[in-house]
Amino acid sequence: MIPRLLERYRNDVAKDMMQTFSIKNKYALPRLEKIVVNMGVGEGLLDVKILEKSMEDLAMITGQKPILIRAKKAIANFKIKQGSPIGCKVTLRRALMYEFMDRLINVALPRIRDFRGVSPESFDHAGNYTLGLNEQGIFPEIEYDKMGRPQGMDITFVIKNARTKEQARELLKLFGMPFSQKNKD
Repeated sequence: MIPRLLERYRNDVAKDMMQTFSIKNKYALPRLEKIVVNMGVGEGLLDVKILEKSMEDLAMITGQKPILIRAKKAIANFKIKQGSPIGCKVTLRRALMYEFMDRLINVALPRIRDFRGVSPESFDHAGNYTLGLNEQGIFPEIEYDKMGRPQGMDITFVIKNARTKEQARELLKLFGMPFSQKNKD
């Protein structure tokens, strides 16, 4: 079964992008390459069960088993030793990526209290977009009563072939990403 957002990209978004940016070759269009979901768990140093619970939550949210991230260098001020577990991450591609993005945009983000949209300024020089969330409880897969402690996460949308930030922003906007409107007084 083809994910809904992938169908939308093939039928509508690609045509709109070709017209808007005068791109003639469909292979030169900006497209979503992967989504990386990262959880930094600082308390994992003190209690491994917190890290394991975060990994379970991330697996439930994304539908894919996360990998454990270990410290590359020792940092004395944070009491981090080289090789100690400090977080977990998942890289989503293909169908899982589009299904996760669909759930994020249409289910999870509207559940945030006083949500007015995501920042339209969080693009890097390559056109990738990074979004930070404060807790995993906004996803319907997580039962709020059984959630241990609120854990934030970073979600990075890696966009291929985006020549400018405007092209990447337009791609995400056509997918339905709710960007906030800045007040211009």
